[in-house]
Amino acid sequence: MSDYDAVLLDLDGTLCEYVRGKRELLAAAFESEGVDPLFTAADYAERVDSYADRADSMGERRRLCFADLAAENGHDPAVGRAVADAYAAARDHGNVRFLDGAETALSHLADRYPLGLVTNGGPGMQDPKIDGIGVRERFETVVYAGHDVPAKPAPDPFVVALEDLGVRPERTVYVGNNYETDILGAAEADVPAILLGDAPADAPVDPVATIERPGELTDLL
Repeated sequence: MSDYDAVLLDLDGTLCEYVRGKRELLAAAFESEGVDPLFTAADYAERVDSYADRADSMGERRRLCFADLAAENGHDPAVGRAVADAYAAARDHGNVRFLDGAETALSHLADRYPLGLVTNGGPGMQDPKIDGIGVRERFETVVYAGHDVPAKPAPDPFVVALEDLGVRPERTVYVGNNYETDILGAAEADVPAILLGDAPADAPVDPVATIERPGELTDLL
């Protein structure tokens, strides 16, 4: 793989995950509102990022997503919004853990490159995660996409990170787990990207590499 001058990383699903996952939290939210499950956690995960251009925060995107999913399943959108509020109330953003191999990979990268974190979500949601896994000092810049700049997949958060680090896009690589927001967003900023996971069969942009686990970064970079 090409030699790079800096590495940018995503946070959620790339470095860390919630201890209490979407499925468990969604079940608790339905129970809190006294309704049978209206949709699945997989439905939520598949749809929520498509609202990035309509809402600035994850909470707002979730409310839009849940309202639409409820309506599509024959329920009042207001019920979906209430479930979204219950979901948000139950979520502890500091209750996170490293993905398998991510801590070692991050230490490896920090010894070799200037690092930037480019994450969708404001400080109120993302800071507890960053501090929960104790990685703030690893990054020379943290860009809260959707807070100070448009959310990924807009190129703006990548451009800000590049400017903060003083590096050129072609000399930087980004690592993320979401093809739509991470890989396409990085491509809009002319930044090569590594995908944690599989690219769609009809992907318009190819990542420079795909990995199954964060730990594989120690061999790539």
